[in-house]
Amino acid sequence: MRRSVLLPAAVAVLATAFTASCSSPGSSTSAGPEEVRVSLITSTSGPLASYGEQYLRGFEAGLDHATDGTGTVDGVKVTLLKDDDGGDPAKGVSLAKQRIGQGVPIIAGSAASGVATQIAPVAAQNRTLFISGPAATDALTAANRYTFRSGRQTYQDVMTAQRILGDSRGSKVVVLAQDNAFGQANAAAVTSVLGTGGTTVTPVLAPPGATDLTPVASKVKAAAPDMVFVAWAGDTAQAMWSTLDQQGVLDAATVVTGLDSRASYPVFGKAREKVTLLAHYVPGAAGTAEAEAMRAYFGKKKWQEDLFTPDGFNAAQMVVEAVRAGGADGDTDAMVEALEGFTFSGVKGHNTVRAADHALLQPTFQAKFTTGGAPEVSRTFTADQVAPAEKRIG
Repeated sequence: MRRSVLLPAAVAVLATAFTASCSSPGSSTSAGPEEVRVSLITSTSGPLASYGEQYLRGFEAGLDHATDGTGTVDGVKVTLLKDDDGGDPAKGVSLAKQRIGQGVPIIAGSAASGVATQIAPVAAQNRTLFISGPAATDALTAANRYTFRSGRQTYQDVMTAQRILGDSRGSKVVVLAQDNAFGQANAAAVTSVLGTGGTTVTPVLAPPGATDLTPVASKVKAAAPDMVFVAWAGDTAQAMWSTLDQQGVLDAATVVTGLDSRASYPVFGKAREKVTLLAHYVPGAAGTAEAEAMRAYFGKKKWQEDLFTPDGFNAAQMVVEAVRAGGADGDTDAMVEALEGFTFSGVKGHNTVRAADHALLQPTFQAKFTTGGAPEVSRTFTADQVAPAEKRIG
């Protein structure tokens, strides 16, 4: 039986429920004897709102598939409560504490790494199952016994880049990024993974507010790299790609960057056909039974699959497995035991929750843009090929 917890009073938060029969958001009324409530804390406003929306749609489709359209697991109703963190860690923690105080045994959904890393210790302190969403930070892996993830992590992105580069002995890699936490983390990850066996890694970090990117592009070209790993975010992305193309960088080296959401495709402009994409997911490319089920569900809703819809679908499958083990009592220790080592077929293919550190082992892809402007898969890397180094919890 999951133990009761005592928390300070939380501020009232407006929340909506996906299921018509769920309890009122913010209510302290305990769940019925045959119901398990799940709080989906993610971004539906703020800079990562599109990621949160993709996740939520994927979750809805995944729950429908995993429960054969019933929304129940072995007679236990799964009730979903949707909470918007706005990408704000403090708000995310407040929402998590509120839901835990109401007896909700499962929290899922973080799109922002900053939110996820703050919720994880709260979940552990209160023995609450936490299944993070698109948040990519490596810090969530092995964070604690109660924290899992339904998406990929940065280490898997960099391992994909390593597979694309191939035999890197003697190669020169430049990491082009902005001089902020996101850029610095990517530079550190690339250095850790690729900076071995005679490969040299040189970070070129641009001021986040820079609009004239010619000096940065010139510095990248002067380094004469074999590969340029680009980790860039924000309004200057289009100018950055245009400048790299004008300075001849895209013709002089293999340029690798992560595929983002559909809305970002036009940002590459004329550079799109010269860029190699490492991809967590390529919309439309997967042919698994789960992918087909997701598309059928999305077709009825007139939705489009996107980069992070598989993360939501995975999360729903993991929640169903957890509820099957924990039952209506919400026994989170039983849920944790069920998820450790859990192997399942997801939208992308074969997934495994590694028992030692709760990393989600999964396939990744190399992709390229077609002349029509849409990405297509060039190569698929198995979960083992891009697996992060194993860590230990505690």
